Amino acid sequence: MRRRFLGLTAAVAAFGMTAVLSGCGGQSGSGDVTLKLVAADYDISGGGSTKTYWHNVVDAFEKKNPGIKVDVQIFSWDVVDAKVAEMVKAGNAPDIAQIGAYSDYAASGKLYSVDQLLSIPTEANFLAPLADAGNVKRVQYGMPFVASTRLLFYNQTLFDQAHIRPPNTWAELATDAKVLKAKGVKTPFALPLGSEEAQAETMMWMLSGNGGYTNTVDGYDIDSPENIQTFDWLKTNLVEPDLTGPVAPAKLNRQDAFDAFAKGEVGMLNGHPSLMEQAKKKGIKFGMVPLPGPSGKAKASMGVADWIMGFKQGGHRAQIGKFLDFTFADQNVLQFADQYDLLPSTVSASSAMAADAKHKDLKPFLDALPTSELPPVGKTSWPKVSETVKKKIGTAVGPGGSPKAILQDIAKVAMDAENAE
Repeated sequence: MRRRFLGLTAAVAAFGMTAVLSGCGGQSGSGDVTLKLVAADYDISGGGSTKTYWHNVVDAFEKKNPGIKVDVQIFSWDVVDAKVAEMVKAGNAPDIAQIGAYSDYAASGKLYSVDQLLSIPTEANFLAPLADAGNVKRVQYGMPFVASTRLLFYNQTLFDQAHIRPPNTWAELATDAKVLKAKGVKTPFALPLGSEEAQAETMMWMLSGNGGYTNTVDGYDIDSPENIQTFDWLKTNLVEPDLTGPVAPAKLNRQDAFDAFAKGEVGMLNGHPSLMEQAKKKGIKFGMVPLPGPSGKAKASMGVADWIMGFKQGGHRAQIGKFLDFTFADQNVLQFADQYDLLPSTVSASSAMAADAKHKDLKPFLDALPTSELPPVGKTSWPKVSETVKKKIGTAVGPGGSPKAILQDIAKVAMDAENAE
């Protein structure tokens, strides 16, 4: 799945920047192995924090492993997946890539499996839903580098003024939205089904309605009765009563919805941890709860991960494994997650973060992660399906739209993409 920064808008892409860490290893005439690592830039301010992170990790690793050097290239999220694809096509694959997608490379036999690289304790330490999402045909190739989950955010000030409580069910959500509208709130519930991240918003609602993109045997189930019912409910109870604001869901992108929430114009929306910081900076008082379902809490939160992987081409399996074992040490995992308000991908680091009082705001996200469900990123057909969802799903809840017909259209694309593999 070609994503940017856990589905976050990568503002740094505007800089088009590439960073190369010089002094973090180089070719040696003494028989040392030099690993090539390509990584994504998470510093949306355009600063050098990602470069500094990798410099420190590599420096500490090389001191413990004098026979292994590591050269790091950092690209913006706007280009990093394409850069790695170019390297692979040119026969110059990096040894390690930390990017947004792994399944194409795994399916074409270009990656080491995780059990070929990591020590048993490191491999066993990944949170189960994240590890499972790294599988292609039941073999794990993608290692979750960092993660995130989604919760329902609500504007506490607007709720207090309206004398309402955060919803536990769909019916309560619709009722709260009606009260907020009556109080003059511009967008009672923001429903971003625009092209930026509609596939994520769609999955959140599918899960809340006891559905999802896939079934229990990992086949696509996009036009299931549960999913149709979910989008029928959205259309009838939120969109048609004009509770989703002045911008039609099909035209509303997630970052625009986040920006409006940070201005105090939105009563409720689904969001990830970075929205906390954006809202805090604007002085918005907010709360967070699990996304409601028809009769209570949704069956699962949506999880998201970015991936790191080891390429076979250079033949440096043992050295890649050593470096990745080191990278997934708690101190490194926690430092990166803390730096960018993200969630650790390992059990031990997640437990440590949950026990640290300074991360109390992240606890609801941490609590949701172990039982979260991720998009089917292990399917090489997923990029095609995801793009189709982005283009079509907004029309399902629009004027004259038919949720059943649109979901059936998307399901056909998914089936065709699966059969083409």
